[in-house]
Amino acid sequence: MATTNSRSCFKYLLHLAHDNLDFRLPEIKALIALRGKPFQPSENFKEKSPFWSLNGLSEEDVRGIMARSVCAKSAFELWGHGKTHSELRTSLLSYPSENMSPFMHKDSTYRINVYTFNKTLDFADRIKRIDAMEYLPFEGTVSLKSPQHIFCLLEDYGTDPNNIPEHPDYIYFGRWIADGQRELIRSHSVKNRHFIGNTTMDAGLSFIMTNHAKVKENDLVFDPFVGTGSLLVACSQFGAYVCGTDIDYNTIHGKGRSSRKNQKWRGPDENIRANLRQYGTEKMYLDVMVCDASKPVWRKTALFDAIITDPPYGIRESTRRTGSHKDITKPPDGNYVESHIPVSQAYHLSDIFTDLLNFSAHHLIMGGRLVYWLPIYRPEYCEEMVPLHPCLRLISNCEQTLSSHTSRRLITMEKIKEPEELDSLAHLADPCVSPYQGHNSFREKYFSGQNKRSVKEDNKSDASGK
Repeated sequence: MATTNSRSCFKYLLHLAHDNLDFRLPEIKALIALRGKPFQPSENFKEKSPFWSLNGLSEEDVRGIMARSVCAKSAFELWGHGKTHSELRTSLLSYPSENMSPFMHKDSTYRINVYTFNKTLDFADRIKRIDAMEYLPFEGTVSLKSPQHIFCLLEDYGTDPNNIPEHPDYIYFGRWIADGQRELIRSHSVKNRHFIGNTTMDAGLSFIMTNHAKVKENDLVFDPFVGTGSLLVACSQFGAYVCGTDIDYNTIHGKGRSSRKNQKWRGPDENIRANLRQYGTEKMYLDVMVCDASKPVWRKTALFDAIITDPPYGIRESTRRTGSHKDITKPPDGNYVESHIPVSQAYHLSDIFTDLLNFSAHHLIMGGRLVYWLPIYRPEYCEEMVPLHPCLRLISNCEQTLSSHTSRRLITMEKIKEPEELDSLAHLADPCVSPYQGHNSFREKYFSGQNKRSVKEDNKSDASGK
């Protein structure tokens, strides 16, 4: 029998979910990088295709990737492929028999599945496809319920549901290796989350952000706008220690009005720690605290393996920081600290991103990643609007459309050098073209030209918009 480690440098086929298309490539690249391997697609690689053929990986690598990915459905050891069933047959017959034989001997059990993308085949047609594979040297016994080995015939009928061809554009056949972690999207659904808020991040996007950040076991991850802790939940699922801050006292302490329908006030056990306890990762929870992101309390030293966050945009959550435009004089009795209640003032988005990038440059370890959301007014967007920093390299920039004129972009950056005196400020876009300079400027553009009906539709479609 061939061992997992000996089956290296084979071609492997990834079957990807056909949603969040812009996020798939950065996720798979990040997970391959965690394995210490380069991303090596086949010659006919198409980013928007649901099937990717990859080179330079071992079966152990593939299993490691699938143990993390929420963008990939399944992975296969690719045995043959072609534009037609005739080409597939030729390809399979030329595949080395010594690579097949460990999984086809007489003492083995197996099953062949048929999967079609963008077309539904009836049962009789599926059986015909399987019967037509009789030229393969299967010597084992068919077992539909609990086979030792599963093989799959995959037919790709393109991505246009309004123009489905009679015959597939491409066909693949391979041995099933592992499934991805799509189940995490269901099991961690916000609908069943113990503690939620108005802008709680979708579970699927939370795991995508975690993978983009290359979060791994025993990492230390920080969220400076932690909210109800969705990103901490996702990171802890993959073995990272998590912590965060937020300026909202009620959110951090789980107090105040509830965001749930038909519930007026939050219960005494609704808090971030309870969310991690719900998923069995409470031991990875360090703590969260009330803190102003514009005035971080951390010493300027590299602490965090990753910083993952969703800053407020001024839509559902206000962008505020502590401070006042008025001169405040300390009372003569010396009780200033005890009696003073901090007031807040506007926190412009331009300042939020400047502070976030500067903080990351100082507090990320070398090679650590910053992953955050950048709101965009689409008619004005250009790549020059993405904030840059000399200590951080831009890794990926993925778009999630929110409405006809707004979207948000998931920005991933990696620390490449320690900050020097001249690196103390992030390079933001020119104020003439930046949508982030004035307080509420993005909010005003978000709602510009919308009638009440379209506003309601956007609110329904973007459950985590801030």
